[in-house]
Amino acid sequence: MLESYFYIGSIVLLGAVLLDLLMGDPRWLPHPVVQMGKLITSLDKSWNKGSYKKQKGVLLATTVVITVYALTFAIVFVAHQLSFWAGLAVEIYLVSTTIAIKGLSDAGKNVLKPLLTGNIGEARKSLSMIVGRDTETLSECEVVRGTVETVAENTVDGITAPLFWALIGGAPLAMAYRAINTLDSMVGYKSEKYLQFGWASARLDDLANFLPARLTALTMWFMSIFIKNSKRKTAWMITWRDARKHPSPNSGWPEAMTAGLMGIQLGGINYYRGVKSDRARMGDPMRELAIADITTSIRYMHGGWIGFLLVGLFLLFLWTEGIT
Repeated sequence: MLESYFYIGSIVLLGAVLLDLLMGDPRWLPHPVVQMGKLITSLDKSWNKGSYKKQKGVLLATTVVITVYALTFAIVFVAHQLSFWAGLAVEIYLVSTTIAIKGLSDAGKNVLKPLLTGNIGEARKSLSMIVGRDTETLSECEVVRGTVETVAENTVDGITAPLFWALIGGAPLAMAYRAINTLDSMVGYKSEKYLQFGWASARLDDLANFLPARLTALTMWFMSIFIKNSKRKTAWMITWRDARKHPSPNSGWPEAMTAGLMGIQLGGINYYRGVKSDRARMGDPMRELAIADITTSIRYMHGGWIGFLLVGLFLLFLWTEGIT
């Protein structure tokens, strides 16, 4: 039985990755995250008021995650009752909706293309679609920095973390992770409105990404052997030194590793709706950022998730073999 779990799990994960690489998130297909967002919005309007906001926020996170897990489990179970292949297809599709390899790569390339033709205005506009900072007056160097930071940070919550949870618990757990991540993106702010109500969602997201973030930094480092000019000797020291400077307990790990491997410095001054934010610096400024760094960061992103997936499947194989 455990051997079959390894083979089915491998097919689901590899199938989901292939499907995402080929199709991304086509708009004509229903996306589960949209429905999660509607549920969160509805509960936010109903519960985020009055007293006991922190307790209501705990109830929000619990309700959304359990609901998503239970519905996904039921859908996969019913599909498997119809036929083995129907269940497999449904699970592959559901897991594919939790990852965004093609989407993240395309987002970086959408900023890169206008930069290569000198169209800084279009590059700023493309960057504004994927970051929260103000982009209207950014220099070319700052546009590159924003893109590299986004690609590095989102390697975890957009790719490796859902793969991690799918490896452990299939589509239901991967979808539960995506629910946690969606909760954090919608209510996990330190604003007056969400400081108490979004506390549980933010802490749950930190917990769900804790191991994937650190493992992703490690697999980025291992796979950098295939990328030219990687600063492998100093990258891990820089990551260990700088990762914890990031406001997020997890995002700093892939960002600091990317900075270390590339020999650049990330972080610095950003503006959010005109308000200045001075982010901690990660990496040593051995040189200035260049347009080509966007391409390199995408390569590290791919190396990170490929290494993560291979190691995960290998460990799953050893676990099933060891028990049987």
